[in-house]
Amino acid sequence: MRKATKKTSKGNRRSSSVAEQAVKPIELPDGMWERISHKAYELWEERGRQEGGALRDWLDAEEIVMAEIHEARE
Repeated sequence: MRKATKKTSKGNRRSSSVAEQAVKPIELPDGMWERISHKAYELWEERGRQEGGALRDWLDAEEIVMAEIHEARE
């Protein structure tokens, strides 16, 4: 199996691993991560503390927190 290669701006080819291609996470404003985390925990508790839904809880929490911020700015 061949490694994926990536052409650089200088025309050189270099091998790149999946880790090198990973996108850096977006930095959230101060307090945002904590706010989303607390909301995700609340959702997890409301849903009966079921395992396997962490991503869903986090994404739902992000949506709720973003909506709250948007509403507060109007």
